[in-house]
Amino acid sequence: MTTLTKVAALINPGDRIGYEGQWRTVEATRTDIGAMGGLFVVVTWEGGGTERFRAGDEVVLEQPGAA
Repeated sequence: MTTLTKVAALINPGDRIGYEGQWRTVEATRTDIGAMGGLFVVVTWEGGGTERFRAGDEVVLEQPGAA
């Protein structure tokens, strides 16, 4: 397994994200607007739970077979 980064706005269901010391699989994503008008990506994890990321934030992904 190797890792790479991806902008939060481009993550997809099935991506595995390193978050809080664990690899979590993305089940679903949707967008949301923050109180100050910023764009966020809301991620739902397989097995439950959600988290919000600013659309432009970079997240660390685990990619099988990526070189």
